[in-house]
Amino acid sequence: MRAVPGALLFLTMLQGTSPQDDGQWTMPGKNYAATRYSGLAQITVANAPRLKPVWSFSTGTLGGHEGQPLVVGSTMYVVTPFPNVLYAFDLTREGYPLKWKYRPEVNPTALGIACCDAINRGAVYADGKIIYNVLDGHTVAVDAASGREVWKTQIGDMQQGETTPMAPFVAGNRVIVGPSGGEFGIYGWVKGLDVATGKILWTAHNMGPDSLMLARSGRGHYVGDPNIGVSTWEGDSWRRGGAPVWGWISYDPQLDLIYFGTGNPGPYNTEQRPGENKWTNSVLARRPGDGSLVWAYQFTPHDSWDFDSNAEMILVDLVVEGRMRKVLVHFDKNGFAYTIDRVTGELLVAEPFANVTWAKGINKRTGLPMLDTTKTTGASRGNVKGICPSLEGGKSPASPSAYSPRTGWFYTATNNLCMNFEAAPVTRIPGTPYIGATTPYMPGPGGNMGEFIAWDAARGRKVWGIKEKFPVWSGSVVTAGDVVFFGTLDGWFKAADAKTGRQLWKFKVGSGVVGAPISFRGPDGKQYIAVYAGIGGDWFLLSGDVRSDDPADVRPPADFAPDLARHTSQGGIVWIFGL
Repeated sequence: MRAVPGALLFLTMLQGTSPQDDGQWTMPGKNYAATRYSGLAQITVANAPRLKPVWSFSTGTLGGHEGQPLVVGSTMYVVTPFPNVLYAFDLTREGYPLKWKYRPEVNPTALGIACCDAINRGAVYADGKIIYNVLDGHTVAVDAASGREVWKTQIGDMQQGETTPMAPFVAGNRVIVGPSGGEFGIYGWVKGLDVATGKILWTAHNMGPDSLMLARSGRGHYVGDPNIGVSTWEGDSWRRGGAPVWGWISYDPQLDLIYFGTGNPGPYNTEQRPGENKWTNSVLARRPGDGSLVWAYQFTPHDSWDFDSNAEMILVDLVVEGRMRKVLVHFDKNGFAYTIDRVTGELLVAEPFANVTWAKGINKRTGLPMLDTTKTTGASRGNVKGICPSLEGGKSPASPSAYSPRTGWFYTATNNLCMNFEAAPVTRIPGTPYIGATTPYMPGPGGNMGEFIAWDAARGRKVWGIKEKFPVWSGSVVTAGDVVFFGTLDGWFKAADAKTGRQLWKFKVGSGVVGAPISFRGPDGKQYIAVYAGIGGDWFLLSGDVRSDDPADVRPPADFAPDLARHTSQGGIVWIFGL
């Protein structure tokens, strides 16, 4: 549904942009609302077919190039996967030469602990600093002009299985950070650091007693009992229950609330953790100043399928059932797209955007899924077959969506995979995997394993889709020229008409795209699109032999995508495209 015209000015204020886009990209989602919408309009549906590469750069690093570059003033900043090198490029000079390079000290032991490739999801600019996480549990701040390290703070504990590939977020004078480690049975948390010094000012856990969660009972639309982060677990299983925060964060400055998702509970064998396991697989709304919990909503209680909820929470104002609402929109791994009142946490819309077999729908009154009990898992249930989506998700949280206030629609990558799931008992040893399941995948129905779609979040329906042979794992950006950009695992970067889904242009970028494109205005006044090429993340593990610098790397490809490695190898390239 289109945003009503009278709300457009307010909407642009909420999204952190003025009606005239400043042409920069200073935070992961472009603005506080995480819309990944660019107000630049030089690239249009008419001229997008004439796009061409104008610059590329090898980062010198193989691995999953997730995240996105930043553009601040006339400088582009790029963060690599491990060893997390930060580059600064001068956009005012021919060839965009390197201004400086910052090499952090990163403990290589982190490579053996990171769950799913040694990726990095990017940086944020604030207070004259480029702030980002390095894999071994540290946050660093680097002077944006000189490349000098300003501060470095340890936030994670690798001995417990915590690594830190997520992109930090800055709200006011707080740097918000969280860990990966749901597959290691960590005790999930989010922290607020001082932007000037890096000092940890508060730590809020995502389950456990209210005192450790920085919570008051009775908050939010579906919250009532005190210490619900303990009572929904058996014994002290919450202490090793996961709920990592490795995805994206958004912020409503008027409500003074940050919004973020939590990941899966540990272990995968549900019989070792009876109860709803709050607040795993949830969205939490907190005050950035002190971390206090205002409300929470759980997408998948007592998660049986590894349906992390770390995907972005996009903040917009939409007319839902005839009433203008302040909402957040979230595409969950569980295959449902949610439209939620971001003031109270009340569920407004929940409809499947992907093929779903584990649930028959979502009860809008209670917010609970209506389960197909033949698809619930646990060690005593043996091999449960035909669960859709797979644990890669109906959409990967690593693939951030975009929203256009011009169309009122959301644009997102999706996956069409199903799985079998056989759980087994497992014992936690700190710093080692705490999983307990075998989960082979297979393609879902329809002959395509992925699709890029436009979604109407007010009505809960797909508007159009572009089917892809392989799962779609990239983020997206949509522009005021009504052009939306995304990439594919087999190495294409594509542009489509945001209104119709008609493909306008594509270019082979040399490696699969698992990062998110950005749009910016160069010092020459022209609009450009930038993106990383470099397959990785889960797809480094699944696509087979894509690493040619290691003669011992002869991994077979996954059965469901045996030919993906024919189209891509690992890479590490920054591309810029223009007219």
